[in-house]
Amino acid sequence: MFRSRANSSAEKTAATDKVTADLSKQPRDPQAPKGRPTPKRAVAQSQRRSVAAPPANRKEAMKRQREARRVDLAKQREALASGDERYLPVRDKGPVRRFTRDFVDSRFFVAEFFLPMAVIILVLSMIQVGNLQTIALLLWMIVIVLIVIDSIGLAIRLKKQVNARFPDEPKRGVIAYGLMRSLQMRRLRLPKPQVKRGERP
Repeated sequence: MFRSRANSSAEKTAATDKVTADLSKQPRDPQAPKGRPTPKRAVAQSQRRSVAAPPANRKEAMKRQREARRVDLAKQREALASGDERYLPVRDKGPVRRFTRDFVDSRFFVAEFFLPMAVIILVLSMIQVGNLQTIALLLWMIVIVLIVIDSIGLAIRLKKQVNARFPDEPKRGVIAYGLMRSLQMRRLRLPKPQVKRGERP
């Protein structure tokens, strides 16, 4: 009698082990519990913080807006230094504007040296020696003429290149954008130049 009970118990244990092994081989239902341990309190709190709750009042909403604006401005500053298109200001976004920047940055322009030359001419005009004031005035006229000629050439070449490369893209304000960039010293331009002198875009 005891032997039969022992044999029956062994058979039940073997059957249970077999069913368990078969279940472990089956794919888990995605909707079923994952069987992972409950996360610790710190992890659960950090997960709850990541889900932004609606602002409780107007003051809280304004605070969140200021924080979001601060984050956006920080991303814009980084983008202006790195050239990351995702966070650039609207006036600098797009393939046409990027090509315009590269077109200007790859060349020398008289206008970008306007500020240092203006300082030199101003100093010369203040020196009461001989004909220095006349020379300073003549230099000033030469610089202005060279800038005008250079800017006209830039506008013609840039318009031709943009129309050829981007026939279907909106090009409003592109020429003025390029001219304004050519007036700035290279090291002060934003977004920062991404091409070297002589490197054609």
